[in-house]
Amino acid sequence: MPPVKTALQRDPDAALRSISAEVPARLPNVKAGESHAALRPVSSRPAAQKPNPFQFQSRAPVITGEASYRGRLPADGIITGQLSAGGGTLTIKQRSRNAYAQSEPELDGELLFKDMLRVNGHIRGTVQSERGTLIVDEAATVDASIDVGVAIISGEVNGDVFARERVELGRGAVINGNISTPLLSIKPGATFHGDCRMLKTAS
Repeated sequence: MPPVKTALQRDPDAALRSISAEVPARLPNVKAGESHAALRPVSSRPAAQKPNPFQFQSRAPVITGEASYRGRLPADGIITGQLSAGGGTLTIKQRSRNAYAQSEPELDGELLFKDMLRVNGHIRGTVQSERGTLIVDEAATVDASIDVGVAIISGEVNGDVFARERVELGRGAVINGNISTPLLSIKPGATFHGDCRMLKTAS
């Protein structure tokens, strides 16, 4: 019996040609299911940024430490944080100021604290702490009556200073007011305009 001949024969070249005709050549940046016509060339230039009308100036905080404040707070900038009757956090990003605006105090009122308070900006009013330590930095201006345990002053103070333990005046300190304390230390370069009353130390 003669061998059976297959009715159909597969042409491998024809099958490859039909598959290659249906599948287009792969292009870079093409995702599955997208049309090639919808693709646009990606620009290597960064996107243009919109101009910011607000110019913020990085400045040191007005005060550093835990304190309670009662008074006015003039703000020239954006205020963020949480404010409540029980306290919270407050952050001010200040805009750049001209020379006249820089002479205005950031805080104007009554400032109370317990342990330690550092003043870096311009404040006005009263500063009180029975046993706390007040530090006035070189760039700070304090137009206030001060009643604290210890006063370490390197900036400008316009007002009377009452310290139950001691007062230290740094090289760049400028005091326009009277000082009342049991112990006074003045470094060369400090300026003191006023009267000094030495108190008796508590026994």
